[in-house]
Amino acid sequence: MQIEFVVPGDLGTRTGGYGYDRRIVDGLQASGDQVRVHRLHEGFPRPDRDALAGAAAVFDGFADDALVVVDGLALGALPDLAARHGPRLGLVALIHHPLAFETGLDPHLIQRLRYSEMEALRFCRRVITTSATTARALADFDVDPARIDVVHPGTDPAPLNRRAGAPPWQLLCVATVTPRKGHRWLVDALAMHRSRPWRLACVGGLERDPQEAAELRRRIESLGLATKVRLHGEVDDAELHRLYDESDLFVLPSLMEGYGMAFAEALARGLPVIGTTAGAIPETVPPQAGLLVAPANTDALSRALGRWFDEAVLRESMLTGARRARERLPRWEDSVRRFRQVLAGCAMERAPAR
Repeated sequence: MQIEFVVPGDLGTRTGGYGYDRRIVDGLQASGDQVRVHRLHEGFPRPDRDALAGAAAVFDGFADDALVVVDGLALGALPDLAARHGPRLGLVALIHHPLAFETGLDPHLIQRLRYSEMEALRFCRRVITTSATTARALADFDVDPARIDVVHPGTDPAPLNRRAGAPPWQLLCVATVTPRKGHRWLVDALAMHRSRPWRLACVGGLERDPQEAAELRRRIESLGLATKVRLHGEVDDAELHRLYDESDLFVLPSLMEGYGMAFAEALARGLPVIGTTAGAIPETVPPQAGLLVAPANTDALSRALGRWFDEAVLRESMLTGARRARERLPRWEDSVRRFRQVLAGCAMERAPAR
């Protein structure tokens, strides 16, 4: 197949969504498909005039009946282009989670993004989501379930981490610092356990939302946690593997996840998890492998951490559960195979009726 793959910004960006896109593109190319990646301007899902003009030029260049996959971060902000080109293209939306589900948005922007994405999705032949949770959420966007396919992210085989779960405990959080990832609740909850022997390593970009990163630094200082919490920023693969290997517990209190690739990557190393019930996290983290609490609830998160610190039997049970979950994680080759099946079927379908 020849596939046009449209992404906003740099495909090399180190987030779960871009990581999914990269692995799918690489896998399709390894399968013999011709995949052309089209990079749109930065700024989505709130594109400026130049970004919209650049996107229009990209879409104008697609031949009739071209098979075009568009990452939802861009597609949801391009309803006019979807309406203009959808009838002539094999347009496929790749939705990690609806744009309006992002944390910290103005209510008027939420309403605008919701309407914009709903309109854009009307003109897609197929919609691929990365979890069943996101697929169900799209029912409120008037997407026919028959047009939705779930293709979970894969995971790479990884060695078991070598820590024994003894103090001083090493905690690891892997997530870009944005409001949706819930770092502020994590440091507040850990502050209630400041006298215990733990250290937290936070890995993830600090530039995506500089205001949130600055506020997180201030919060850490004001809570007296500067010697216990380290913000590493982005790190290379070797350093990330080292941190996984030296950790006892993975912690990430997200307010929304379309899948939660970081949780799966932790489980791939046999790391137990403390997280939230937000979005698709319960799909990824089985009850035996983690403690999941309500999002944006500092007290509940603190209690979960306290249980893990205090209950040796619980720590051992979660460790065993994580190692069992490790064996059941989907693999990238399966994800690519399923993604390719959806595209092959789309190439044979007619455009959706309006």
